[in-house]
Amino acid sequence: MYVHLDLKWFDHPFAFSHFKITSEDQIKTIRGLGLKTLRFSPELSDAKLQTVLSPLEAAPDPVVAKAVVPELQLEPSPAMQAKRAMMAQMKVRREAAERIERAFVDTAQTVRDIERDLYSRPAETVQQASKLVQKIADSILSAPELAIQVMGDKLGGEELYFHSLNVTMLSMMMARDLSLPVEVVGVLGVGALLHDIGRKEVPDKILMKTEPLTPAERNFFELHPTYGVEMAKRMHLASTALAIIGQHHELFDGTGFPNKLKGEAVHLLSRIVVIANYYDELCNPVSIADALTPHEALSLMFAKLRGKFDPKLLSAFIRCLGVYPPGTIVQLSNGLIGMVSTVNTARPMKPIVVIYDAEVPKEEAILLDMDSQSDLNIGKAIRPVQVPREVYNYLSPRKRVSYYFDSAAKRPAAGHP
Repeated sequence: MYVHLDLKWFDHPFAFSHFKITSEDQIKTIRGLGLKTLRFSPELSDAKLQTVLSPLEAAPDPVVAKAVVPELQLEPSPAMQAKRAMMAQMKVRREAAERIERAFVDTAQTVRDIERDLYSRPAETVQQASKLVQKIADSILSAPELAIQVMGDKLGGEELYFHSLNVTMLSMMMARDLSLPVEVVGVLGVGALLHDIGRKEVPDKILMKTEPLTPAERNFFELHPTYGVEMAKRMHLASTALAIIGQHHELFDGTGFPNKLKGEAVHLLSRIVVIANYYDELCNPVSIADALTPHEALSLMFAKLRGKFDPKLLSAFIRCLGVYPPGTIVQLSNGLIGMVSTVNTARPMKPIVVIYDAEVPKEEAILLDMDSQSDLNIGKAIRPVQVPREVYNYLSPRKRVSYYFDSAAKRPAAGHP
């Protein structure tokens, strides 16, 4: 029997306010909630119950019937205690999200300063970039577990999206997964953060053009890695960082630019940045109307463009982000809609999902840890334009997807909220 509880989410012990009953313990718990009647949906209940449910009294809602619930008074059940623990853990996660948002804003501001001062104060800028990367590397590599989180718009807003910061975070996430030495991660981070410095030599009318580039414009644009290497040499960057800047558009199948390098002729660290860069450009193109969702971008890279990337590194990238990266709107196997907010790289198929529930205030939205729901899975990804306006406003997916990380808190063990 698929039941609906006419109680606020906080007043019952279940993960959701409507679900299919699967055990006697659930029935016992429902009887202890003090409900005089219980609504249920015959069409969502098991087929064998249809003939039993049909004669029952019809409720005003034609798709929902009503049954009388025998009253049974109970002390707070283990399930209710677990629910309260879940609510306490959600409070901790909200506080962590606010802390991560503040760290992201601070880091984005530093990146803005770096990009602004590249020409006027190159030596100081390189030192500032190295210091920032070292700080991020120390946090990422020392964390017992790494949680990649999509940034909301409470503090940052769309204007705090930085392609270079996203590419840096995603590249260093992969480096952690590959267990690269800390000194290598530092060079990778600097190269990733400064990979696009050559774009400063390309006119804005080319960089910001939303229509297809002319052949002449395309040739000019494809020189920006070369311009970047020239700038990086004047800044006395390490040779590996120079390789990243010069090769971040070189593809594994030899179809990239500017030199059409192929396979392992592209430096290992460059191949890492290539993947992060390509993914972020799919999610955050010049024209937002052309943006793919994180799930679509990852699916496209794996299903249709796989030959363009180092296969082992692409596997590592997907392993870290999961099939449903942060920022993906999903439908769960029980029909509920939510948005993936955090992916733990150790368990990417069990993300934390913000659940849409009209009866729960947006600021107190359910943060469901999929790792604690063994009988619940993500059914499919949904494009933001396909969800009702009220659901879109509730989940607030960002038009430009920015990622940051939480390295401070260890995730609870599986099976606990």
